[in-house]
Amino acid sequence: MTTENELGEVIRDLTEHLQYLKELGVSGLGVELDAAAPDLAGAPVRIEPSISPATTKPHFTSEIPDLKPQSQSRPAPRPAGSRLAELPSLKTRKPTNFFDKYNPREEEREPLGGSQGAGDRSGERADQPPSITVVPEHADVTETIGEIHAEIGPACTRCKLCELGRTQVVNSVGNYNADLMFCGEAPGADEDRLGEPFVGRAGQLLTDIIEKGLEIPRKDVFIGNINRCRPPGNRAPEEDESSVCKPFLMREIAVVRPKVIVTLGATATQNLLETRTPIGKLRGKFHDFMGTRVMPTFHPAYLLRDPNKKREVWEDMKLVREYLRSK
Repeated sequence: MTTENELGEVIRDLTEHLQYLKELGVSGLGVELDAAAPDLAGAPVRIEPSISPATTKPHFTSEIPDLKPQSQSRPAPRPAGSRLAELPSLKTRKPTNFFDKYNPREEEREPLGGSQGAGDRSGERADQPPSITVVPEHADVTETIGEIHAEIGPACTRCKLCELGRTQVVNSVGNYNADLMFCGEAPGADEDRLGEPFVGRAGQLLTDIIEKGLEIPRKDVFIGNINRCRPPGNRAPEEDESSVCKPFLMREIAVVRPKVIVTLGATATQNLLETRTPIGKLRGKFHDFMGTRVMPTFHPAYLLRDPNKKREVWEDMKLVREYLRSK
């Protein structure tokens, strides 16, 4: 059973709500808002509602403002294709030769931290985005392997290896129209002495892989290195040394356009593919390099130290052989 005090609390709350509605401007609910007695804690209070017999629902007499936002005029829809028409045409973009992309001329190189602003480059305005060069699928090569070797010169001094005990520059050799290319990291002692890549013990093993495994004469493939000078102690080429020599290899690849490049060892693979992934995770499958398939595998010198890896190299070469025969 509801006590008088509880009923008083209910009446008190109801009165406060009714008073709040009155302050909002609601003047008619069919209930007399002033009927509440001032003393609600004592004797029971009775409120005499004055509800019209014809009205069963509360009737609000106050006007509530229309809060619906006014409709705003919308711009006329753009015709289809108008945004696309505002974009710059691709026909105005000038293709760049493959070898120019990887070996820009000295006068075209922008110095690091140079003082020229964005608007001073190639006559471009500062408020215009830089033009985008597109490398064509088939490079428009206008040079030859002989011209590349002549540019390198017999006594190249472009990196510090020229002062660290090298005997001579070791250029790439083989068929300039080969479907298959092999790429190592740098010449060894025998290569530095004879001036030809892969002529020592590791080179003899590579010859067996080519002629006995792939059944291709060695003279029909193209063989080169990331670097053309022997690093001291047969160490791997350092980054500053490779960055100077690698562009010449890129230009050779553009001239020869082999169908498959076999990279020998981690250094050659990581330099060509520009990755730090270990050779063990890269080998056994083809990778793409500018539209040419690349098969990483172990270096022949590594196979001389661990003959057990020859089986894995043979699995790699079978994939190469099957691919070349299918083309």
